[in-house]
Amino acid sequence: MQTKGFIKVITGFLVLICLFYMSFTFVANHYEDKAVEAAVNVAGKIDHSDKKYNDAYNGYIDSLSKEKVWLGYYTLQDVREKQLGLGLDLKGGMTATLELSVPDILVELSDKNETEKFKKAIEASKGSKDPVHAFCEAFKSNGGSNWQSIFGEKVAKIKENPSMSDNEVENVLKAEVKAQVKNTLNVLATRIQKMGITQPNFQELANSNRILVELPGVKDRERVKKMLQQTANLEFYQTYKYSEIANDFQKFMAAASGKKTEEPKAAAADSANAQAAADSAKKAAEPKVAEAKKVAAGDFDITKALQITGNGCVVGYAKEKDKAAIDEAIARYGVIRNDLKLCWDVKAQDNGYVALIALKTVNGRPSMTGDVVVDADTRFEQLKGQAVTMKMNDEGARQWSRLTGANIGRQVAVVLDDVVYSYPNVNQQIDGGDTEITGNFSVEEATDLANVLKSGKMVARPNIISERVIGPSLGEESIKSGVVSFVIALVLLMALMMMVYGVKAGNIANLGLILNLFFIVGVLASFQTVLTLPGIAGIVLTLGMAVDANVLIFERCKEELRNGKNLKAAVADGYKNAFSAIFDGNLTSIITGAILAAQCTGPVHGFAITLIVGICCSFFTAVFVTRLVLENFLNKNRFGFGTMTFTTNMVKNFLQNTKFDFVSKRGKTSVVVLVVAAVIIAMFFIRPLNLGIDFSGGRNYIVKFEKAVNANELDKLVKAEFGGDVTSSVITIDNDQTVRVSTNYKVKENTAKVDEEIQGMLFKVFKPYLGNLTEAQFSNNTGTEGDASKLGIVSVDAVGPSIADDMTREAVWAVFWSLVAMALYILLRFRNWAFSLGAVSAVALTSFIVIGFFTLHGLLPFSMEVDQTFIAAILTVIGYQINDTVVVFDRVREYRQLFPKQDLKITFNNALNSTLSRTMMTSLSTLLVLVVIFLFGGESIRAFNFAMILGVVFGTCASLFVAAPTAYALIQRSERKAK
Repeated sequence: MQTKGFIKVITGFLVLICLFYMSFTFVANHYEDKAVEAAVNVAGKIDHSDKKYNDAYNGYIDSLSKEKVWLGYYTLQDVREKQLGLGLDLKGGMTATLELSVPDILVELSDKNETEKFKKAIEASKGSKDPVHAFCEAFKSNGGSNWQSIFGEKVAKIKENPSMSDNEVENVLKAEVKAQVKNTLNVLATRIQKMGITQPNFQELANSNRILVELPGVKDRERVKKMLQQTANLEFYQTYKYSEIANDFQKFMAAASGKKTEEPKAAAADSANAQAAADSAKKAAEPKVAEAKKVAAGDFDITKALQITGNGCVVGYAKEKDKAAIDEAIARYGVIRNDLKLCWDVKAQDNGYVALIALKTVNGRPSMTGDVVVDADTRFEQLKGQAVTMKMNDEGARQWSRLTGANIGRQVAVVLDDVVYSYPNVNQQIDGGDTEITGNFSVEEATDLANVLKSGKMVARPNIISERVIGPSLGEESIKSGVVSFVIALVLLMALMMMVYGVKAGNIANLGLILNLFFIVGVLASFQTVLTLPGIAGIVLTLGMAVDANVLIFERCKEELRNGKNLKAAVADGYKNAFSAIFDGNLTSIITGAILAAQCTGPVHGFAITLIVGICCSFFTAVFVTRLVLENFLNKNRFGFGTMTFTTNMVKNFLQNTKFDFVSKRGKTSVVVLVVAAVIIAMFFIRPLNLGIDFSGGRNYIVKFEKAVNANELDKLVKAEFGGDVTSSVITIDNDQTVRVSTNYKVKENTAKVDEEIQGMLFKVFKPYLGNLTEAQFSNNTGTEGDASKLGIVSVDAVGPSIADDMTREAVWAVFWSLVAMALYILLRFRNWAFSLGAVSAVALTSFIVIGFFTLHGLLPFSMEVDQTFIAAILTVIGYQINDTVVVFDRVREYRQLFPKQDLKITFNNALNSTLSRTMMTSLSTLLVLVVIFLFGGESIRAFNFAMILGVVFGTCASLFVAAPTAYALIQRSERKAK
């Protein structure tokens, strides 16, 4: 090998790079362990639902986030961002679906237009599947035609083209809405990144205004929700002294306390500012609608709820639980002053009361907007505590100077998303554009506020339409068993290589295998990749391909030795002659991975990235590194390598000089294939596939227990109760006393009767763990845990398919085009379409058989549902099958070049027989890994391993009896026609 020096340099460089990036994971884990320890010291135990625990954990991480903790350069935030993350299925975390209101976006794009035509059109757009179209149609039907007067200020294309047609305007508005959704996604990603959450996933859901957010490892749900939903609409207001509005406010108090069911005052409705205040108040009241309804029913006494103090701009104070009702009263009866806006303070006082602040508007608007703020940061002040500093641009500095100069001796309020964060007294005019927000903030609160201000503003507030904190679907026990099984499989695989090829050659292959794993993990870490179950599937496939490469090389070395070459020449020619087969097999799999990575998202994307990285690492270690080491030992005759034979007495003559007539069996093979296909098709009708909740939908039940429970035990009990044909699962969420039960039992019957039936079945299963709880208490969430929280079913959610139709269609097309690309590559390399068709037919048959076996769900003692993990298994099978088939075709091509006049049938049979030992050895080594993990790797990945085992077994058979015979038959037919 002429490039030994270059390979040494590249290998050394890769080792250092991988160690460097892997170090971030170890350092991050070290500090996260210390954060857990600090939180336990405060809360007494690990409990992610305990605010004290979460505050202590986040406080520790935030306090060190900007401290240099590694190599004197990288901060803890840098370290956590660069670590190899675990996905939701392995680590747990939070997932949420956010929805942006298109009508709200249109209001902002119109610069909050107040015309009646516009308002009616906005109302008509609410609830529509195509709100922009509904808005445009309603606006036109109400006599509206001047689009420029509505959107000319903020939509540049409409301003520049006043003669736009209605359809053009609609398309422009749709593009603007789409751009705002994209902007929201980018703003949210920036905020979450600044929080130090590692490897978040933000995905814009197709054909909707929704964003899917996946945040692995998140423990504090409320903090994250707050960050996700703030629009960052920063405003600066002048304020009223209460003495200036006392008479007007007392009139409002009298109206609100004396009237029970009268309609709101017309005068208030006529005021644009009062209407804005009402809208804002209604939005704030939405989470507590039940309490707000007390106002209309006459059951709320505002004079008792709102304690008037009249201290500066503070109107008074109220308890947190009364804010919604007070907001409703303000919206219902109005405040007479047109330029008065009432907003709550962001934090409650030590006694639990929240201040209501009187703001002064200018024509219904703030005195300044936050668009002028260019930077924000945190700092600690001895007297004020944690503060958030802001720096303004030149225009902002001028406005701030005028505002503070005009309000000396008064208070100026800093408002974010209609919540008052600070209202300091102005002692003098402030020049330079620097200001700060103070308010008894914790380190965490100040950091979050600064991050929100720095990350930018969103036009509309995202609404969380679904969210859940989930525990790892594998669970700690399954993860441990999976790791143990993987280690056992690796050790056995290494032992097998030594048993078949001898200690010397076997250890060379084992060194390559270990280096391959090391490089895979290191490269994934350098990409800050999130490792998920489908990603692990990609690693399993690359391990099989790494072994396959070494098997190909060693088998060729044995052939060269049998042909009479000396050891060094045999090794050189063995690596040389095996190269094309290894290259073709790896490249076809990379083509698959590249198309899947480009076209797909979520778990399929993760699988593809890991597959590509693994194949590249496998190719490098097997073809170059092992050769470098082996030739070095041979040249120096170290450790007796000069006498190696690449075999042992045990397997010396295994599958040597075989004379199987594979090609002549193609008739019988065709009959078997047709019979198998007929059986599987029949099974699809008799026993349809068991679609998991990912595809079929179903119900989720969050169940809380008084004491810790074992989710794995409950999972077995629930599955037994619902039966084998029903998909169900139990996983831990929040803490070890809370589980989520998912089931698709009678998924198409959305009735109260079915709900009661399911809840009764769950009560039957969980009764031994519920103490004295009755079924009514369990189902209606009326049981109590001491004086604190409730037990039993605390929430019920209907679950739609988590893989949308368009995403499923996207994945199917990606697989289709990957097969087309592989067929074209095989055509390019082998110069005959028969090889392409033979490879694709074998892949299709193997996949079809694997899918067919999953109709046996309920008959085997483990879950066989079709979910996202199953998709990853099918993709893995396709990759393995193509690699296996290409190796056989490569030998056929070689023999046709060596013996161009040899009978085609003999050529194909000789090629198949000469690669038979390699084929069986590769299958055996891969099966060894899969069977061990299947037996000892835990329940969660058993179905995946079962699919893989089927794929290897039937894939090997398809390569021998389908791919090559099909290619032979097609070539033979074309040659006959040519004659």
